[in-house]
Amino acid sequence: MKDLFERPSGGEAAILVSVDFGERDYSESLHELRQLSLSAGLAVRGTVEGKRSAPDAKLFIGSGKADELAQMMQASESNIAVFNHDLTPSQQRNLERLLQARVVDRTGLILDIFSQRAQSHEGKLQVELAQLEHLSTRLVRGWTHLERQKGGIGVRGGPGETQLELDRRMLRIRVKQLREKLLKLKAQRGMQRRARKRSNVMTVSLVGYTNAGKSTVFNRLTKANIFAADQLFATLDTTTHKLFIPDCGAVVLSDTVGFIKHLPHALVEAFGATLEEAAQADLLLHIVDTASTNRDEQIAEVNKVLLEIGAANVAQILVYNQIDRVGLEPAVARDEYGRMTTLHVSAKTGAGMDLLRLALAEHWQYLQKQSTEESTYA
Repeated sequence: MKDLFERPSGGEAAILVSVDFGERDYSESLHELRQLSLSAGLAVRGTVEGKRSAPDAKLFIGSGKADELAQMMQASESNIAVFNHDLTPSQQRNLERLLQARVVDRTGLILDIFSQRAQSHEGKLQVELAQLEHLSTRLVRGWTHLERQKGGIGVRGGPGETQLELDRRMLRIRVKQLREKLLKLKAQRGMQRRARKRSNVMTVSLVGYTNAGKSTVFNRLTKANIFAADQLFATLDTTTHKLFIPDCGAVVLSDTVGFIKHLPHALVEAFGATLEEAAQADLLLHIVDTASTNRDEQIAEVNKVLLEIGAANVAQILVYNQIDRVGLEPAVARDEYGRMTTLHVSAKTGAGMDLLRLALAEHWQYLQKQSTEESTYA
């Protein structure tokens, strides 16, 4: 499928646009936008910032800032404007007409990154579905041939169907096909999960904000070799490996897609089958970047998505990763029942990873005890 967010030919130079509406985390959000842009392969040539009490209905940033943006894009020879906000379809069209350049909002940028990174068949289907859902509200193009078409059969459409109506109908058909394929994959995942439950295997899912080091933790625990890099959404496709814990048993460990503030709802919905791994897990390892100055907000964002996908009540251990970057030593905290609730580790150096394995062993033993008690009272 053609990339719905294909970059214009002739370069990938971009100008970032961010408006401060009085948010407490404005600086962090702008920094994140820059990281997202770099992850998408864009060359950031400058930033246009402003303050407003509310978005401009027509251009989001107002006519004055829009003119400033146009001048900066022309001076820097940039042909993409990346907004740190979600734009309405009309705002996006108005800006593109004014700038004579491609305009991408925050959701569009994240979808573009996902389209680049998805490797598996399921991942590609999920991303395409999310892209089409996003595109469905923006399917108003500069068609110059909206005359009535002749009647026809099948995809040509009936009498009086315009090109735009035809595109919308084909889009709806493709969305339906993708949903059906993903439902089949979801059913297959459900069968696999039930088989694991019957085998008395504990399932653990790694969750966390993007770039917190989930894949590095996964690699350290399983000795796998999945791709891990210092960039947002380095990996998208869920990877599952079996881990054996001495004196306990097998553990199925899954590395899920990273979360981010304002994760597009279309992506959460499209990745429902994948994210369901977290909702059906026996334990969540919530990986946190210890070095992040915004880690509390990131934890809250992850918990918000977990609530949305029905995983809020799954047992969770907070794993503060990358302690080597801030000079901390491995540590553990327990609740009033003696169960581990928080760990401080470094997956990169291996410091504290023995504590993480111990936490998995303890939870496995807890589940065995719980299962025995349930059998006794049954």
